[in-house]
Amino acid sequence: MENSMCFGRERSKNFWIKRILFVPIATAAGLFIFGSVVMLLWNALLPGILGAGTITFWQALGILVLSKILFGGFPGKHGRRGFHRHGYDIREKLSNLSPEEKEKFKKEWWDKFENKTKQL
Repeated sequence: MENSMCFGRERSKNFWIKRILFVPIATAAGLFIFGSVVMLLWNALLPGILGAGTITFWQALGILVLSKILFGGFPGKHGRRGFHRHGYDIREKLSNLSPEEKEKFKKEWWDKFENKTKQL
């Protein structure tokens, strides 16, 4: 029994050591790939289409950061957790409804969906 517990601890240590090494390498590889893709696409398309100048790899990374700030935002108070929490609240409310109330709720939502699709 002692050996299996020791093996479990060793396995856990190895897992965390590998993870500590893998995360920075994967992050650097991702930044390199995304930065290169942005640079190549920019340099291949925009000078011919808009007459924009070519950019370097570091400028491409800057564009990625700028686009994250402008369009992606940062996780926080209204980030992913808030979205999932909202879904949990709805599920919790639905679980407290009687079967008749659930059917009424489904019918109302289905009617709204049908009206929206008819408008399209």
